[in-house]
Amino acid sequence: MITTNELPNRLLKRAEVSKVTTLGKTSLYELMKAGEFPKPINIGGRRVAWLQSDVENWITERLAQAGRAA
Repeated sequence: MITTNELPNRLLKRAEVSKVTTLGKTSLYELMKAGEFPKPINIGGRRVAWLQSDVENWITERLAQAGRAA
């Protein structure tokens, strides 16, 4: 059986994305509209989620732009 920690590409809800990026809902959607943040995946109906790897890559890119190592 695969546990959450073993999943290679976990799906994150918006609240989780906000927690790890420190961005609020409005900021997330404004960055997505500007093409500066990964878009979510529709997981059914009106529910969406982000790939954890996409969010982690976005954070790594921000750190690189700031001249900091990941």
